Amino acid sequence: MMEQNTLDRWYAASPAETAGVGTIPLTQIPMLPYAAFAADMRALLLLPDGTPNPNNRCVAYFAVREKGEGGLLCYALVARDAERDVLAGGYELDYYREEFPPSLAREIPALHVYEREITELYGIRFTDSPWDKPLRYPFNRHHRDDSIDTYPFYAMESRDLHEVQVGPVHAGIIEPGAFRFLCDGERIVHLEIALGYQHRGVEALMAGTDNRLKQILLGESIAGDTVVGHATAVAGILEAGAAAEEWTGRDVIRCERAVALEMERMAVHIGDTAALCMDMGYQTGHVACEALRTLVINAMQQWCGNRFGKGLVRPFGAHHRLTLERAKHIETTLTEVMERYRTVGRDLLSTPSVLARLEGICPVTRRQALRVGAVGPAARMAGVMRDVRQTFNCYPLSGFEPVVIDAEQDGTHGDLLARLKMRLREAEVSYTMIMAGCKELAGRWFEAYPAPDYSRPMPAEALLFSLVEGWRGEICHVALTDTEGKMAAYKVYDPSLHNWMMLALSVRGAQISDFPVSNKSFNLSYCGHDL
Repeated sequence: MMEQNTLDRWYAASPAETAGVGTIPLTQIPMLPYAAFAADMRALLLLPDGTPNPNNRCVAYFAVREKGEGGLLCYALVARDAERDVLAGGYELDYYREEFPPSLAREIPALHVYEREITELYGIRFTDSPWDKPLRYPFNRHHRDDSIDTYPFYAMESRDLHEVQVGPVHAGIIEPGAFRFLCDGERIVHLEIALGYQHRGVEALMAGTDNRLKQILLGESIAGDTVVGHATAVAGILEAGAAAEEWTGRDVIRCERAVALEMERMAVHIGDTAALCMDMGYQTGHVACEALRTLVINAMQQWCGNRFGKGLVRPFGAHHRLTLERAKHIETTLTEVMERYRTVGRDLLSTPSVLARLEGICPVTRRQALRVGAVGPAARMAGVMRDVRQTFNCYPLSGFEPVVIDAEQDGTHGDLLARLKMRLREAEVSYTMIMAGCKELAGRWFEAYPAPDYSRPMPAEALLFSLVEGWRGEICHVALTDTEGKMAAYKVYDPSLHNWMMLALSVRGAQISDFPVSNKSFNLSYCGHDL
């Protein structure tokens, strides 16, 4: 266990009291010597035996340039599920005068994405890093000569192995990403995934404007299938520091966002079930689920005018109230959808050829999920309970219970079948909570409904964070403000950043023909990673 005096060095925020949103004065974040910072991170993220602590995880770890030359300020946020809080700490680094710090990723593999990003942006080479390859190839990378076209793929010299490249250009309308397989015949020995083919500079655009409407529109565009999730995270940043009593209708807006998040989750899980059926050659399930997904997103369009929820989430209010008529339409439509989706689920789980294609194929263990820092369904299907909705009170509706696939109880072991069962059950939970949300809102119809407010100031000299459970998992947005309350830096962490490694691990030892099915079972985002 971590000593109490060590805990006292870190600032503790309580997002459970503010629906996943936190405001931390920059002056209150301790800037420690790197050795102390590293020791605290080990104590927070590892158990005494050196294995990952299942209750704690790093949700953000980044660097910004200090005013002046050469200096970096590095910040880290660690979420603790048991305590329902987020600890903030950091360190200063002058890389012109100091040696590069030792890497933590060798002991805590989940930190590799954060260290790789700091290396890529600022030229920091963490000593003894197990993997310091570029992460994204952003426009503002330190070494401008680095190119995704010359990505240093892992290679093994052997007469018995051969390499197979998939992408970066894929069939159909799909974003670019390169997959390099090392194979022994048809068996996959190793998969390395290279991303960084597309960029919009989202973080720089967010920090480069004071226009709140532009910021929320940028949030909607981070990942096209997670419009509501990322827009809700941006709204949380813009609303940070405002007490509940400062704006009328907060609870109604929170409830509406919860309904929208669950509709987004339900639509994607049904659509991904269709994709799994397609890659298994189960055409009946594919056609049925595609039709059902369309009904869900059309219900979203009837609510706000856009099938993916654009225009729905706005800071401090909204333009599209979930009226009694719209709520009734959602209830009727989704009830029909779930009745038909349950039938598809029963057919899938009782068809021998489907089960033979899924059982024991492309498994990922609980230990692997913890080590790589998996979040969302990718973690829960392997028995790791990580769900921001429950941990940080982000869900304003009572009775919510996250879905976790238990290997012994469910007879699955992080395989394709576990990932299918996860989607089937999560859609059921989403439906239940949408119905509860519509009922809750019907009882509050008399309450005032606020219009969006784009003029409210943000806290000055603060670190603001917003945690949202998107359908892929934990979304984390972080902003730093200057002395005038303007954004000085902005960070986005899509769950795909953590979960791509799960896909790579899932296909080790599998047949190369298993890869498309496993890829669909995770359905991770390229643009959410590349930003």
